[in-house]
Amino acid sequence: MEAVGRVSIVDAVIRELKAEIARGTWQVGEKIPSEGRLADTLGVSRLSIREAVRVLVHMGLLATRQGAGTFVTASDADHTLLRRHLAGSAETDILDVRRGLDIVAARLAAVARTAADVDALREALGRRAAAREAADVDAFTDADVDFHVRIAEASHNPLLRDLYRNMSEALRATVRSSQCIDAGEEPFHDELFAAVDTGDAGAATAAALAILEGWPPPPSAAA
Repeated sequence: MEAVGRVSIVDAVIRELKAEIARGTWQVGEKIPSEGRLADTLGVSRLSIREAVRVLVHMGLLATRQGAGTFVTASDADHTLLRRHLAGSAETDILDVRRGLDIVAARLAAVARTAADVDALREALGRRAAAREAADVDAFTDADVDFHVRIAEASHNPLLRDLYRNMSEALRATVRSSQCIDAGEEPFHDELFAAVDTGDAGAATAAALAILEGWPPPPSAAA
């Protein structure tokens, strides 16, 4: 009887966490509260939270990053199909898709961005620069992907935003594997930010293209 009760609690936690994700309480790419905070909020044990999170990770809705926490990777089960397909795709195929998304996102962001969007982009760009200076690969990867996800969010196109968010884990893998942090300083991310900030759609598109044309960095750049 104890085992049945315990499973029932875990199932209830799974349902509640899935509902919060579906409602957008935690967006794709956003970190969920800690085990302790969730346990206090839901009135259950940390073990129940841990088991529920493990199930949602297996489903593809959450992902854990060592030392960083647990993050939302999809808003519903259907989106996990895209993520699994991306996980089995060649890096060049992922980059081809990214080229199309980045160009559209940059152009729309320059037109639709808000002051809050600009602040979010500035924060991500600052973290990216600080991580490069500190040679922190994990922080650099997160900040780089966050910057581009926030460009997509600044487009205020819900479909484009969701597509980019659901590609975020695949993009992290390409940033890391390409050793982009070792490629040296380049002006194009700053130029993209400036173009979005000033509302220059043409310059934003050009900067996005410049970033993509240099991806992945040539081997000599990482030497």
